[in-house]
Amino acid sequence: MSGQGLVRGTPTDNSQIQLVTITPQLLAENQSPMLTASVPEALLSYQPGPYRIGPGDALYITVWDHPELTSPAGTQQQTAANGRLVRSDGTLFYPYVGSIKVAGMTIEEVRQAIESKIGKYVEKPQVDVSIVGYNSQHVTFQGAFMKTDPQSITAVPLTLGQALGTATINSDQANMSGLILNRDGQNYHLDLAALYDSRGLAKDIYLKAGDRLLLAYNDSEEVYVMGEVMRPQAVTFRSLPYITLTQALGRVGGLNPVTANGRAVYVVRGADDLKNAPAKVFQLDARSPAAFALGDGFKLKPGDVVFVGAAGITRWNRFLSQLLPSATLVTSAAAANYSATH
Repeated sequence: MSGQGLVRGTPTDNSQIQLVTITPQLLAENQSPMLTASVPEALLSYQPGPYRIGPGDALYITVWDHPELTSPAGTQQQTAANGRLVRSDGTLFYPYVGSIKVAGMTIEEVRQAIESKIGKYVEKPQVDVSIVGYNSQHVTFQGAFMKTDPQSITAVPLTLGQALGTATINSDQANMSGLILNRDGQNYHLDLAALYDSRGLAKDIYLKAGDRLLLAYNDSEEVYVMGEVMRPQAVTFRSLPYITLTQALGRVGGLNPVTANGRAVYVVRGADDLKNAPAKVFQLDARSPAAFALGDGFKLKPGDVVFVGAAGITRWNRFLSQLLPSATLVTSAAAANYSATH
């Protein structure tokens, strides 16, 4: 953070604190990079090829003018009853053709193979092949989804947007910035906000057989609001990829109008890593008419501690020196609780 003129100095009795005023300049310098940058090019460039048949698929094979071959179970039966199952070894059986290896073939390749073999017994056969059961290739889901049933890869390419829509994100429990697409042993970390930006990237990412989608829960995505507010508590990010200072204060009912000092609204960040760097303490003067806009533009991070001081505080250095140990205790206890329950 360059922040010329923003750092008001380190309290003389606590060198572990860097006090920073929340100003329009600070917000401008800390704007997040474009969300589209978080979508790997390897995902955007993948284009699915023709569907390849695999074990477990069911094929419906039509030989025109030969219902005894097309529907041996009877034309009154449903189409699926006359389907031909691709066995575990990748073969299927068809009259006059015998066992034929179809795993790895496209629909057109299977059609040509059967037409060629059955031509020895049927004059000028006209063969058609369709898939009535897609059972060999799937995309799987774990985490904060309402429906975690595997979704089949079919002859119609499946996009990430379609898959997420079917699985239905649990917006109350999901960490919207914690989506992982595991493909061929590699994890791609995705931000759902990036996938649904103005470019609609979710519809441009195609899934392939074997993909796994893991959506993290938001139980560790919390900020802690303390001090002179109406309802001190941990605030979960819920369905948003982030939460602003104004939103967090709103969730707890706002500042206590009787006891709160509007000048003493602080965000403590980095209290759990004091060995490597001083904690940053961001200050918002809530008495200012522009405070609402500034607070709405300041994005909180998981583990931040928001503290509202009491009216009558005049010795700021001493107050901040007392605040830091409290913030450290809160974040350490939260981290220990999370580790114990996961």
